[in-house]
Amino acid sequence: MFSRIARRYDVANRLLSGGVDVWWRHRLVAVVRRQAVTDVLDLATGSGDVAFALSKGLAESTAITGMDFCQPMLDEAVIKQKSSGRFSNVNFRQGDGMALPLADASFDGVTISFGLRNMADRHRALCEMFRVLRPGGRLVILEFSQPYAWFRPLYYFYLKRILPSIAAVVTGDRGAYEYLCGSIERYPGHTAMTAEIVQAGGRRVEVKRMTLGSVALHIAFK
Repeated sequence: MFSRIARRYDVANRLLSGGVDVWWRHRLVAVVRRQAVTDVLDLATGSGDVAFALSKGLAESTAITGMDFCQPMLDEAVIKQKSSGRFSNVNFRQGDGMALPLADASFDGVTISFGLRNMADRHRALCEMFRVLRPGGRLVILEFSQPYAWFRPLYYFYLKRILPSIAAVVTGDRGAYEYLCGSIERYPGHTAMTAEIVQAGGRRVEVKRMTLGSVALHIAFK
């Protein structure tokens, strides 16, 4: 599915979020920047926007690995990297989030943005993220969440009735964005997600709810 929409993915994201996705990434980078890091893994990196935002926001000496299961999405990331002539500290690799081809305790920070809900086994994926983190390192998860109750009817009306039609025009793939709505609807709220992170080994979990609760930033230490 992601292979089918890879070429139009960035345009669709910007349009369907009204551009607020840029602010969400800014908040993630600000959290990562709180702590000195030398190696950061951006999992489910897709077309690389979060990896590039990390590169711009962190020290040039920080090594950033962008990893994704979907090679066509990574191809788009590499095209963007080459055309920019920047981001030399970013390296893209293919890898499965539920069986990371990485050594234990390899990174000071792990980030994942709008990718955790796509994992077939969330617990296994979270355990893998903590496995590759160094002791004291942080996992930062940016993901859709369940919005405030009063906003929920309007939010799901947009997701179910409006968003797929716009996406069909932009990407030619209505089904991919109908999947998006379903995956958001099934995803746990911020409290249940915190419990899942703790169960996988996270400690001192902090939550920042954004955009009327429709997006949450979870921060956890190993």
